[in-house]
Amino acid sequence: MRHSLIVIVTLLSTSVSWAEVTAFVNINVVPMSSETVIAQQTVLVSDGTIERIGSVDAVPIPKGATVVDGTDRYLMPGLAEMHAHVSDATSPNVDRNFTLYVANGVTTIRGMLGRESHLALRRELEEGSVFGPRLITSGPSLNGRSVNGAAHARELVNAQHAAGYDFIKIHPGLDADEFDALADTANELGMPFAGHVTIASGVPRVLEKGMATIDHLDGYFATLLPPASQGRGGFGGFFGVMLADEIDSERIPESARMTAEAGTWNVTTQVLVEVRINETTVAELRSWPEMRYVPRATLQRWVDAKNAVTSEPRFDATVAARGIELRRALILELHRAGAGLLLGADSPQVFNVPGFSIHRELDALVAAGLTPYEALRTGTANVAEFLDSNAGIVAAGRDADLVVVNDNPLEDVRNARRIHGVMLRGDW
Repeated sequence: MRHSLIVIVTLLSTSVSWAEVTAFVNINVVPMSSETVIAQQTVLVSDGTIERIGSVDAVPIPKGATVVDGTDRYLMPGLAEMHAHVSDATSPNVDRNFTLYVANGVTTIRGMLGRESHLALRRELEEGSVFGPRLITSGPSLNGRSVNGAAHARELVNAQHAAGYDFIKIHPGLDADEFDALADTANELGMPFAGHVTIASGVPRVLEKGMATIDHLDGYFATLLPPASQGRGGFGGFFGVMLADEIDSERIPESARMTAEAGTWNVTTQVLVEVRINETTVAELRSWPEMRYVPRATLQRWVDAKNAVTSEPRFDATVAARGIELRRALILELHRAGAGLLLGADSPQVFNVPGFSIHRELDALVAAGLTPYEALRTGTANVAEFLDSNAGIVAAGRDADLVVVNDNPLEDVRNARRIHGVMLRGDW
């Protein structure tokens, strides 16, 4: 990846300021509203909004504008990390991780491990007093330890709604009554709920209840087991992936169709699963360029986590490889069925460095069968549709969360890594 410490240090030291007008001149626009490149355009940005786009010969550059030379470069929307873990606002990790996100062109993150301090942090990011991407907030997760009965589930959902969180995060352990109470209360309030599929409910039930997103493809492998299978109580590995040798793959299209009909989206975090169970050695993972930004103790914990999975007595590398293959088939079938996909890598997590892992997730989506355009939409236009936001597309009137890259990302998704610069809420 062509990122350098210089870029990151520069971003860390940059104070947010609002230039009157920024002009991207003679740039190729990748709007992401359609699979096209609009060549040799001038794009004017003012007050955090794209004001005008037109031919370089037709759009005059306002006097005093900040000019960005776009010759032979490409302007695309900023990307989203739709499964991020955000530390408490007082942690030094916040500044480092937010900078890594932005340096990699990630301009929106959805926090999936909510804390009370994130409410103020969300506002400070939006105002520009804290440097980093836009933050979509969940409350502290509802799970088998934090919820004590259906009445308590309703109480917690009401409290998080009143506090102003954007959505409810679900972790494992809820019983069926607790999940139903959570879902029904959230639906009454118009508050999305998202995350894991609780075992007591299963994928069909969460689809019926209108879950906003299923993350990690959680619960699908259990749903795809034959009725007589004993695998539900056996060694499932990571999100059931080690059940792969029992899966009835012919039922994948049915699950995808049900998901599309329910309107539930998926945040696949495929790279998280693949890195944990594939044949890539810890020595190779340690050598990835982005590991230079990971504290030594954290990196060692990641190494230990992978070793713990692959040294489990019931771990089988052949079954793991089959699990990766089946997850890729499920991703492609969800896409073909019209079930929405959202870009997310679950960072920072095991070998998933903020920002960098999003580009590895894009690679994984292409490996599953999506085109570069289709993969990039999961982190741009799809996110705008899901969040009902004004970013995600390069067009007049849209929010100016933008990335300039040095080569066409529609030709090769890896070109989205070749970042020349980032515009964050109108600030270049």
